[in-house]
Amino acid sequence: MLVIGKTVFLLLLSNVFMTFAWYAHLKELNTKPWFVAVLVSWSLAFFEYLLQVPANRIGYTALSLGQLKIMQEVITLTVFVPFSLYYMKQPLKLDYLWAALCLAGAVYFVFRK
Repeated sequence: MLVIGKTVFLLLLSNVFMTFAWYAHLKELNTKPWFVAVLVSWSLAFFEYLLQVPANRIGYTALSLGQLKIMQEVITLTVFVPFSLYYMKQPLKLDYLWAALCLAGAVYFVFRK
C-alpha cells in the first residue's frame, strides 16, 4: 500500500504542474505570442516530469501498466475539475459526473482480480 500511496501522491503533484502547463496559458498568456506560452509551459512541464517519471517507476513495481494509466486518468480528472472551476472560472457541468462514472467503470475493470 505504501507504493500505491507514494505513486498517487507524486502523480497528484505531477498533474497539478501538467494542468497548469497545458491550460493556464489560455488565461494568463493569451495576449502573449504563442512561443512565450510554449516556453512557460515547457518550464512547468519540466517539474511535471520530475514527479511523473519517479511516480510511474515506483507504481510499476506493484501495478500493471494498465492500472497505472487508469490511475493517472482518474487523478487527471480529480485535478482538472477543480482547476477548471476555480482557476479558469468554467461552469460545473454534468459531463464531469458522467466522465467520472466512466472512469469508475474503468477502475473497476482494470483493478478486478
